[in-house]
Amino acid sequence: MKAATVKSDVILLLTAAIWGFAFVAQRMGMDYVGPFTYNGVRFALGSLTLAPLLLAARPPSGPIAAPMASRLFICGGGALGVVLFVAASLQQAALLYTTAGKAGFITGLYVVIVPILGLFWKQRPSIGTWAGALFCAAGLYLLSVTADFQMEYGDLLVLASAVFWSFQVLLVAWLSPRTRPVELAFYQFSICSLLSLITAVWFETVAWASIYAAALPILYGGVLSVGVAYTLQVVAQREAHPAHASILMSLEAVFAALGGWMVLGETLSLRSGVGCALMLAGMLLSQLWAFKK
Repeated sequence: MKAATVKSDVILLLTAAIWGFAFVAQRMGMDYVGPFTYNGVRFALGSLTLAPLLLAARPPSGPIAAPMASRLFICGGGALGVVLFVAASLQQAALLYTTAGKAGFITGLYVVIVPILGLFWKQRPSIGTWAGALFCAAGLYLLSVTADFQMEYGDLLVLASAVFWSFQVLLVAWLSPRTRPVELAFYQFSICSLLSLITAVWFETVAWASIYAAALPILYGGVLSVGVAYTLQVVAQREAHPAHASILMSLEAVFAALGGWMVLGETLSLRSGVGCALMLAGMLLSQLWAFKK
């Protein structure tokens, strides 16, 4: 392999590790603050962390010049920020009721949901996508469905968030070629932060003492998970092999489970472990089918 490809693989592995361990930080942060407060401060920090990248990426001509492009950016980016707010809120609230490892694996289902949602745009998912979906469905059953055939509440919230993460991915894919990706990321993070803080003031008790007590988990979730990891992904995927990127980014779920075990003392039963293995296999099958030739 080229040296640049190896370097990109290492950076993507680091990115997956940062995002996986972020589930641990998200759970720890809610020992002190509510989910909306955590997300509000977290995404505000993430926006500020992206500011240097935003300035570096801005061309000498300044903002987007065409009025239509500006309206697209404002309206499309606004919709993206709202979808991100819903996805992040559901995920954060779910972590009050489920483990970091389970949340990581169920969130990862977006890689299967995205191509299936393509049916609404008359895109035909591959055989690998459908096979991957079956693996993931079987794994989700073993991981989350109880003996009386009910899905655990926290896992249900994470599954709902995975659907909204899928919409977020599709919106980003459509808007990125038509806008500037870094500006789009900054804009959606800012909107998500604003909506989260407004909701926190309305439904939660927001206290500086609590935010200060949760400083380390919030800093990890905001600076590392949002700002640094996003930047690393942008840099790495310039040279990354698509198949390598698919595998490495899927390891986010594995790092979430590893972090939950190392930091929070979470464990998985044999049934849950088999479910996680099936879900990871389904994610990889769905992504790598396109590279089988």
